[in-house]
Amino acid sequence: MTETVRLTTAQALVRFLTAQYSERDGVEQRLIPGVWGIFGHGNVAGLGQALLQAATIGDADLPYYLARNEQGMVHASVGFAKMRDRLQTFACTASTGPGSTNMVTGAALATTNRIPVLLLPSDMFATRVPDPVLQQLEDTRGGDVTVNDALRPVSKYWDRVTRPEQLIPAALAAMRVLTDQVETGAVTLCLPQDVQAEAHDWPVEFFARRVWHIDRPRPDEHALARAAEVLRGAKKPLIVAGGGVVYSQAMAALCDFAAATGIPVADTHAGKGAVPWDHPCAVGGIGSTGTKAANTLAREADVVLGVGTRYSDFTTASHTVFADPDVRFVNLNVARMDAAKHQATMLVADARTGLEALRRELDGWEVPPAHRERTRDLAAEWARITDACYHVAHGPLPAQTAVLGALNEELDPRDVVINAAGSMPGDLQMLWRARDPKAYHVEYAYSCMGYEVAGGTGVKMADPSREVVVLVGDGSYLMMAQEIVTMVSEGLKVIIVVVQNHGFASIGSLSESLGSQRFGTRYRYRDAESGMLEGGVLPVDLAANAASLGADVIRADGIAGFRAAIARAKAADTTTVIHIETDLQGPNPPGSAWWDVPVSEVSDLDSTRDAAATYAAHKADQRHYL
Repeated sequence: MTETVRLTTAQALVRFLTAQYSERDGVEQRLIPGVWGIFGHGNVAGLGQALLQAATIGDADLPYYLARNEQGMVHASVGFAKMRDRLQTFACTASTGPGSTNMVTGAALATTNRIPVLLLPSDMFATRVPDPVLQQLEDTRGGDVTVNDALRPVSKYWDRVTRPEQLIPAALAAMRVLTDQVETGAVTLCLPQDVQAEAHDWPVEFFARRVWHIDRPRPDEHALARAAEVLRGAKKPLIVAGGGVVYSQAMAALCDFAAATGIPVADTHAGKGAVPWDHPCAVGGIGSTGTKAANTLAREADVVLGVGTRYSDFTTASHTVFADPDVRFVNLNVARMDAAKHQATMLVADARTGLEALRRELDGWEVPPAHRERTRDLAAEWARITDACYHVAHGPLPAQTAVLGALNEELDPRDVVINAAGSMPGDLQMLWRARDPKAYHVEYAYSCMGYEVAGGTGVKMADPSREVVVLVGDGSYLMMAQEIVTMVSEGLKVIIVVVQNHGFASIGSLSESLGSQRFGTRYRYRDAESGMLEGGVLPVDLAANAASLGADVIRADGIAGFRAAIARAKAADTTTVIHIETDLQGPNPPGSAWWDVPVSEVSDLDSTRDAAATYAAHKADQRHYL
């Protein structure tokens, strides 16, 4: 007879999660080391009680962390999982209704970035006896529709547990997807509030220790031969290194492959640091906000070897940066969908095993000497441009590039810089000199305003040995700064650099280039005569706001003051915010590629008509890579 134990559904889930492990390369670790949550009706008596019981009597080891915003706790989980190479993540529990729907943006970010996170939104009564309850959506199309259905399209796996026994297959399916390197993302198990508290006789084997093995798929020998044949015929090849290089821990393999073959390496945001910036083959970021070195080589490339990249429009400069009409692609990727992009010669495999196999297959082959020399010359030229951007004399307010330069020069190689939105991701991709892949943490698949502070919380929890620097503009800070309170309450030492320019610098610049004259992108009073937001500067004090949330605050005056502030913040042992004002309008680093943002085809504004003509000229260079 099967041995059972009587527990509520929530208690069973807590006990199950503590017994789940991931394994890769012989290293095992807890898959779900803790739970983020905010309690309300729906989970306070279910998962809340289960977590309390576990902590009180010690029958399960699943620490609870209190967030201040449900979206923020998902971001924190993503930051943590990204730092742990997607081998660990958190669970997130939220209350019925708005608490759960607050997680939708976080789920979209996780799934777009292909980062695992487990979401446990509370749901309405499965019995439907007290119907409708507080915060229930009454949908005339069906009684089984709730607001949690909004999480379906942004989840890689979604299920609603309407009976206790349904938790067994649902929980196992959730773990499978969380540990799937191709199909991972947000995993959602909706938990009706009555089911959470309902008791059931659970088979003891459900709580047995389970290890989810993460393999390293090896390339098919015939696919390997085809890929090598294409590369051997190349005269001006280029490697595009994406996040898959980092997640598979293929950095050393990529460095060795590049050094042996001489193929230059450009990187995406997720791949930056996979090859140190001063490696002889490193040419920096590629695409819309890439370096001139990388984009020049991309335009000349006859073969592009993509490693662990999904080829977003920023990477390809909206299908314009690879300009050779006969360019061919070889894509090494664990995901067949990405390997097939651009009619490529596919190499479906783990990035590390694939690179090692490809190097053996290409033993003795390397690029022509002229290509190595051109790579060195272009990289050296961009290094000089970067130095100029880092030390530009600009006033009365400093340029943002000078702030980034000071920060890059003052931080140690292992210190982590975090960013997600605004003008800084573009400047960082062009200018940041990374030696360590974990030292560059820019969320740019979803580029979510508000990610930075919350993400920094998870990053620090993932690796307390590193200095963590959250780099955030005033726009993104105002979206979601409340997790500063979480940092303080958990005793996390994080440095937060708030760059205050009183507006949206990135969208303002984009607006101007598209003929929209920076409309609606400045933080200003409404002008009484024009009726538009073009009056005086608002008296917003973000430094005072950060201090009110419990952080120590340093107001930096100019670049010299900023350097001194960094030293003080690094020496501190508590969360410290550095506030510095910069010029909203630049100057910006020199661009070398395009991004497709449509311009109005007809307009009464001269600025828009001029922008439309420029847009049409760029569109002429755009094509499918077939």
